[in-house]
Amino acid sequence: MGKRLLRWHNVVVVPAFGPLLAEHPPLARVAAWPAYRWLVVGTVCLGAFMGQLDASIAGLVLPTLQQVFAEPVASVEWVAIAYLLTLAALVVPLGRVADLLGRKMLYTWGFLVFIVGSALCGLAPGLAWLIAFRVLQAVGAAMLQANSVAIITAAVPRRALGRAIGVQGAAQAVGLSVGPSVGGLLIDSLGWQWVFFIAVPVGLLGTVLAWMVLPCTTRAAAAEAADEPERFDWVGAALLGPAVAAILVGITFGNTWGWTSPQLLVTVIAGVACISAFWIAEQRSASPLIDPALVRVRGFSLGLIAGLLSYAVLFGSLFVMPFYLERILGQTAAQTGLLLTPIPIALGLLAPIAGTLTDRAGPTPPTVAGMASAAVALAALGLIQDLTLPATLGLLALLGIGLGLFTPPNNAAVMGSAPANRLGVAGGVLNMIRSLGTSLGVAATGAVLATRLSARLGAQAALTLQAPPAILLPAFHDALLFLAGLALMAGLLSTARVHTE
Repeated sequence: MGKRLLRWHNVVVVPAFGPLLAEHPPLARVAAWPAYRWLVVGTVCLGAFMGQLDASIAGLVLPTLQQVFAEPVASVEWVAIAYLLTLAALVVPLGRVADLLGRKMLYTWGFLVFIVGSALCGLAPGLAWLIAFRVLQAVGAAMLQANSVAIITAAVPRRALGRAIGVQGAAQAVGLSVGPSVGGLLIDSLGWQWVFFIAVPVGLLGTVLAWMVLPCTTRAAAAEAADEPERFDWVGAALLGPAVAAILVGITFGNTWGWTSPQLLVTVIAGVACISAFWIAEQRSASPLIDPALVRVRGFSLGLIAGLLSYAVLFGSLFVMPFYLERILGQTAAQTGLLLTPIPIALGLLAPIAGTLTDRAGPTPPTVAGMASAAVALAALGLIQDLTLPATLGLLALLGIGLGLFTPPNNAAVMGSAPANRLGVAGGVLNMIRSLGTSLGVAATGAVLATRLSARLGAQAALTLQAPPAILLPAFHDALLFLAGLALMAGLLSTARVHTE
């Protein structure tokens, strides 16, 4: 990193502070390998796999934690909520830190923080300690996620960027698909602690590979030659974190509190106030956290909105389909988990193909085709009566194909529109959008389901376990059609991007 100075307002950070902030070049023998860039992609894929594996396993362990700690469901849910809030609030600021101090340094430290957090989660003596350690784990995850796509974008030439991000998407899909089965096996055979301990060996391998393989952070010549040192936007970071947290809390608890409840209104008002103050501060900042000029890039903004809708489609589907499979088709919980695997499997298989198509034809054809396929699958699930189980599995596979066609090209288009000195921020925003889309999909789909049940059951709408399939089925169909509408909106936004390519 040389002797370059970075100024965080009145604090000057000197790279000579020590090896903790220094970026060491990759091993010469590794960097000289002809396929070196794909070693970089593979190293990042390990972090992507670990993140999705942890996310899918952590959700599975919540019922077990309720029994172990003898706590109510509302308390146990914070094991997942605290992680999500911390991750979403920190991923953009940490992306900016990575742009300033070094992506390799922060990514490597991200593995180490995640390892420590995971180990402490497994050793937690009580629920409060577990929630606190999940926050620490989320800090490490934010350090990884803020840098993963940025590292790939910096290391891979633009002509191969779509394929590289597609490979990363496949790694995420694999982690998401094997998580439930691996988690169930660990809980049954070794205990709930191993749901968290499993991340330790994977994280150690990732740390070693990151140190050996990842290149040092490169910066634009203009940024290196600038007389004015770059600054970290503390005001922006202090406003963005609470804004994102308030929005996520409102989305997450909207159905529980009621969409017109005082708690929700206060939360929404606080979130809107923080995001408004954040935007005003960014307009006036000489070194903003999120450059307003970047937001004005049409391809960047359209890609983010389309990505938000696509994640809502994915996680809304994963939320509503288990109810459909168990309550309507009579499948057990174990069978339902297996029956949902066509979505991540198809997503993982199509992601690299979609990335290659992007490199050849641009992001618009695969993204539009992907969202059209997802919309067709969801509309068929919502409109066709008396679907057989094989037909349902085929439509779920088509949904996964559509999402696999969409996600890597859209991510590549978003990252390709960001300047080199803002790749960490762009990657952080992309991952923040994923967190918001996840919560939005579950909350919005749940709200549609609850609203339609209320129209049929009145005050007993919450008692869905007592509702007969004849009442539940139309509500499920409406929820699936709602998700199909979101997919169509994402596809339309993708068509608008053709004017920016």
